[in-house]
Amino acid sequence: MSARIITAFSSRLTIDTGAIRANYRSLARHVAPAECGAVIKADAYGLGARVAAPALHAEGCRTFFVAQLREAFDVADTLGADAAIAILNGLDPGCEAACAEAGFLPVLNAPGQVERWRRLARAKGTALPAVLQVDSGMSRLGLDAAAAAALAADPAFPREVALRFVMTHLACADAPGHAANAGQLARFQAIRALFPEARASIANSGGAFLSPAYHCDLVRPGIALFGVQPSPDGPAMRPVVRLEARILQIREVEAGSGVGYGLDHVAPTRQRLATLGIGYADGWPRSLGGAGAAWHAGARLPIVGRVSMDSLTVDLSALAPDALSEGDFVALLGPCQSLADVARDAGTIPYEILTRLGSRSERTFVETVQ
Repeated sequence: MSARIITAFSSRLTIDTGAIRANYRSLARHVAPAECGAVIKADAYGLGARVAAPALHAEGCRTFFVAQLREAFDVADTLGADAAIAILNGLDPGCEAACAEAGFLPVLNAPGQVERWRRLARAKGTALPAVLQVDSGMSRLGLDAAAAAALAADPAFPREVALRFVMTHLACADAPGHAANAGQLARFQAIRALFPEARASIANSGGAFLSPAYHCDLVRPGIALFGVQPSPDGPAMRPVVRLEARILQIREVEAGSGVGYGLDHVAPTRQRLATLGIGYADGWPRSLGGAGAAWHAGARLPIVGRVSMDSLTVDLSALAPDALSEGDFVALLGPCQSLADVARDAGTIPYEILTRLGSRSERTFVETVQ
């Protein structure tokens, strides 16, 4: 007897590749004449790199960034031979030969990574392409100024490493007026001058909306491509995702009834409640209990009680009694509630909301034209 495959879902995530493409076009125009790359790490922020990458390539993107070597292998066959894939975290020891064979660009972040890449180049008798990251003040990844200067003064370095570009990362790009931005730019400009033949990159999504001085030769947007506005300045990003959850049960509870784990919510009056088939195992934050909401027909449906692993409960008081039935879907992300709205209510950032959306939702890709 063959097993039946059940394909019913309690939540559904709709991803608009047309919006991703439109956001890339908008960003590319905004940062021109600098090149606009695309950060597609963490499976394109959870939305599916194997779909997002070719959509971006079709819009003219040719430089892609992932975080890990395995992410580069996961997406490489969806891109043309003219695309470059850079690995932001660099390489774990022993992975250098596989990276070189595949033609990926390691981002060399530490002296050990640099030395292992140079050692492979010497063994092959040819310069190997790479990216060099320098630390301009974030204290996370990258060579410090002294180590970068030592490399620039080493005559063997350009014979062993074909430097595609020098990069750094902004710590406060989402705060345009923060003094750290100007300080990092000044430090980066001083270091990049040591490598005059290499292109330069400093701007992430937030940096794309700073002054053109931050655009350099290559801008690396990530979250902005997927519908989040990283700064109040610059062009508006089109929303990319819509998330809906199915109503599992509707019930009436009397005043004084407790709801959910810990009975945190106590009904102040008779309430009509709906239990939705989504919870923190699906990536919907537990912190939204008593703070977040679902939406239907323009009405806000507050979450009452705690968010459970597989479900949460919302108050239907704002709707007519016959407006919804068991099996219907209500919206958690969409025109009435953005990623930024949910992140605010959850006390976090849109990046975390987007990348946590789990694999249990039915995923549908659409391509709207606007």
